Amino acid sequence: MTNETVTTTTAADSADPAPEPPPHGLGVSLPPADARAKTEGTFPYAADLWAEGLLWAAVLRSPHPHARIVSIDTTHAREMPGVRAVVTAEDVPGTPLHGRGTADRPVFAAEVVRHHGEPIAAVAADHPDTARMAAAAVIVEYEVLDPVIDPEQAFEAEPLHPDGNLIRHIPLHHGDPDAAGEIVVEGQYRIGRADPAPIGAEAGLAVPRPDGGVELYLASTDPHTDRNTAAACFGLSLEQVKIVVTGVPGATADREDQGFQLPLGLLALKTGCPVKLTATREESFLGHAHRHPTLLRYRHHADAEGKLVKVEAQILLDAGAYADTSAESLAAAVSFACGPYVVPNAFIEGWAVRTNNPPSGHVRGEGAMQVCAAYEAQMDKLAKKLGLDPAEIRLRNALATGDVLPIGQTVTCPAPVAELLQAVRDFPLPALPKDTPEDEWLLPGGPEGAGEPGAVRRGVGYGLGMVHMLGIEGADEVSTATVKVHDGIATVLCAAVETGQGFTTLARQIVQETLGIDEVHVAPVDTDQPPAGAGCRGRHTWVSGGAVERAAKMVRTQLLQPLAHKFGMSTELLQITDGKITSYDGVLSTTVTEAMDGKELWATAQCRPHPTEPLNAEGQGDAFVGLAFCAIRAVVDVDIELGSVRVVELAVAQDVGRVLNPAQLNARIEAGVTQGVGIALTENLRTPRGLIRHPDLTGYALPTALDAPDIRIVKLVEERDVVAPFGAKSVSAVPVVTSPAAIASAVRAATGRPVNRLPIRPQAAVVTGQ
Repeated sequence: MTNETVTTTTAADSADPAPEPPPHGLGVSLPPADARAKTEGTFPYAADLWAEGLLWAAVLRSPHPHARIVSIDTTHAREMPGVRAVVTAEDVPGTPLHGRGTADRPVFAAEVVRHHGEPIAAVAADHPDTARMAAAAVIVEYEVLDPVIDPEQAFEAEPLHPDGNLIRHIPLHHGDPDAAGEIVVEGQYRIGRADPAPIGAEAGLAVPRPDGGVELYLASTDPHTDRNTAAACFGLSLEQVKIVVTGVPGATADREDQGFQLPLGLLALKTGCPVKLTATREESFLGHAHRHPTLLRYRHHADAEGKLVKVEAQILLDAGAYADTSAESLAAAVSFACGPYVVPNAFIEGWAVRTNNPPSGHVRGEGAMQVCAAYEAQMDKLAKKLGLDPAEIRLRNALATGDVLPIGQTVTCPAPVAELLQAVRDFPLPALPKDTPEDEWLLPGGPEGAGEPGAVRRGVGYGLGMVHMLGIEGADEVSTATVKVHDGIATVLCAAVETGQGFTTLARQIVQETLGIDEVHVAPVDTDQPPAGAGCRGRHTWVSGGAVERAAKMVRTQLLQPLAHKFGMSTELLQITDGKITSYDGVLSTTVTEAMDGKELWATAQCRPHPTEPLNAEGQGDAFVGLAFCAIRAVVDVDIELGSVRVVELAVAQDVGRVLNPAQLNARIEAGVTQGVGIALTENLRTPRGLIRHPDLTGYALPTALDAPDIRIVKLVEERDVVAPFGAKSVSAVPVVTSPAAIASAVRAATGRPVNRLPIRPQAAVVTGQ
């Protein structure tokens, strides 16, 4: 796999050669501070934690997707030697329900089991094997019920939850319902259940406090929300619960399952001892939320020139047993149902419903990924019916700044959709593989593939995607940061969790840029700090990075004001470069250390983006703070006899606002594209009759380095979003959203088959009668 940046354009290109970048600060590929420790295996993750007098925990989970609990007998488990505590729903002293978006999920099932793997009880013992055996010794009598696994049946089924089966319905009405086009294409599409599949399974340590509270050491991505939930369930005040964020082993969603955290804390409170829980891979699959499986029905109207006239769609999200963040995911799906295209008339119906399938929730690009696969398939159908090049029909309808989304919101941020598409379209295509034995590894199926070169067809396809940044529909996005400087060393305190997105590196660069101080440390995160929100949707680059910048600028003013006053000039006439303070006229020249004169300077600041509003009864409203766009051209080789697919190359063009760390940005795009390859071809968590089948990394096939194609980053458009700190945009989610649609488009081009579901099954790529 290669990652090649070919061109970078800015809003105002200059003929003059770019100046040499500074040795540190923004725009430089500053390496992560923890890179060496992670590479050498010495970085402390949650699974590495230890405490004196440690007990081990295990959780008993339901083997059924739907059942009534007749009785729970913990007697045998409690009597086992080495067992210190067994907890069930009766032992939850506070609020028994929790949930990321909607609190509708019990800590332990008490009367009804609603999905496979739902927690029933938890055990603490002096050895992990003892804990697991004791959990298995808890006797639960079930009355097994028929599960509701088809989301379309959920509308007529008996209520699975006291809140009913319908979580949210969004009817979007935009324009003239009687509008019609000369050309009409229809399609039905299905998106499978994908799992975030974190590299490291969930683990944590709970330590009781002298004040009757508890400290939780977790790989949390949203520690303050997790702290608030835990305190409510434990019946404690917020001051009695503290969450310390340990090393996060990667996160492409809400990293920690709250149903994992809460039994851990309850056991520590009940035993008065530290308790550790390390989930198996199976427990990880059973516990955390997955991407929403989605059923989509579309009808596109276009005129004879290929201009879109109207889009009609129905979108049904399978939320699984509990609501989680399904309401927000549905809003994104409905809002982006037409894609980054100008659509004067749109009528979209969206539903999110409960079933007895595993719970769904926030996974990178939620809602947007599912609809992207469907609307791009529709664009391919229109191109074929009109006899147009697939890229051309997309160009004729591309969204631009100033256009209006189907929700009625005007696009005020940079939206260079046409420029991105032209960049990937015009990029040279990869060479065809040579038909020789030495190049057999290029065939779909790999070096030992059974295919024949004569059965291989090459296809080229396109995908245009868009995502929202930050929270939506009135979410209060705010972050707080403190910057301290003493003895030439700066320290940043911010509760923004480093999940692999590079925030700690960015925070260092911001302070270096603003204060000219080379040595910058970012303090570990815990809930004693003010909240910074969840680590998703690019919010820490925007909101937390903005808070760090404001705090650093306040410290800068404190540093420069005495010098400016002494020399009779304003602080704006002073600059800090490479640790030196100089005036515009050269009269003043000193170092930052000398100017500090042993003092400690510090400042705290907040960043809060402009407000948004909920969608109204017709799906209209200014729901988003900002948008990001991406274009991808996929080149695939398909063995039309076996149905095997090899992604040869993905050419990517993306609007990034501003490149803050080139190496980090390229890595994030590359990772997102590769994740999209898995969604397109291999990742499918199978749940026949609501039961998770093969909950392991053998049954759930993630793409490896051998599956990753050549990734060519052919253009990064740096047109700064004026309302965002630094003008930067989120970069990770939009390639995840776009690459599956582009790969499916290329398979359609190679085979002529419709390819109407993801992941693409081999039978969908087989061409008969050749």
